[in-house]
Amino acid sequence: MKYLFGPVNSRRLGISLGIDLLPYKTCSLDCIYCECGSTTLLTTERREYVNTVDVINELNEYLSSKPNLDYITFSGSGEPTLHSGIGKIISFLKSYYPEYRICVLTNSTLLHLKEVRDEIISADVIVPSLDAMTDDSLHKILRPHDSVTVDNILRGITSLSREFPGKIIIEYFVIPGINDSDEEIDLLKNYLLTIDSAVVQLNYLSRPGAEKNVPKASYDQLKYISGRLSPVNVQIIDTALDNSNDKEIEKAVLDKISTYTTTEDLSLSFGLRQSDMIKILKRLEDSGLIESFNSGRWRRKA
Repeated sequence: MKYLFGPVNSRRLGISLGIDLLPYKTCSLDCIYCECGSTTLLTTERREYVNTVDVINELNEYLSSKPNLDYITFSGSGEPTLHSGIGKIISFLKSYYPEYRICVLTNSTLLHLKEVRDEIISADVIVPSLDAMTDDSLHKILRPHDSVTVDNILRGITSLSREFPGKIIIEYFVIPGINDSDEEIDLLKNYLLTIDSAVVQLNYLSRPGAEKNVPKASYDQLKYISGRLSPVNVQIIDTALDNSNDKEIEKAVLDKISTYTTTEDLSLSFGLRQSDMIKILKRLEDSGLIESFNSGRWRRKA
């Protein structure tokens, strides 16, 4: 496959088929933590970087066999909204393969453009990155194209939150010593409180990034940030469960039920399919540790 990759077992989305719409490595940012490596074409120009019809034909060929997928995800080796045909591809999927949920991972640098928001509005989940609340962090972590500003990123996410009917999960990639100060986290909290039903996922380095010696946030650091962001709904992306046994996973899920109360949020946080998460929750319920309420929400038993 030329434009599709996977399916992969995503930490957040379960079984996910990826779509890469850009030549390696075309992006509006050159993030120090990017696992794809350094950006070779730093740009904010929107155009048809690969043939849109060819992408649609490859999707049609692959999906015609009705593979078992949780999501079809626009991601890959650069910023997917740079591709001017992303809206046509989403429309094709919604028209011919509506049984599959669509996720768009975006670095948020083009969301201030109404045309971009209109093109991705039919997706089911959008995950915009928000890794910097100050110009200092922006340039140290993201090394953006000259036209990218913190103000445009914030304005774009705000506009998306008002227009998009689906689920928005804001990702904050924590780099100790750069964007984890109390000042920066307070700025993040104050901004998130302006967005209704804001959900933020704290992510951290789990694979080698574009630059060597990028520090990895500890779980304790992430928990501290999570507490400081309260009452915002915060999820910590967990990688430690990859080789865990059932009891360890059950304990980790139980620990988060006080914050992550819906089946969908728990599934996204742990990177498990909802059907698998429901099995875990049912075992905890049968053990008398939790109870369900309001259809799909969970709480600990007193």
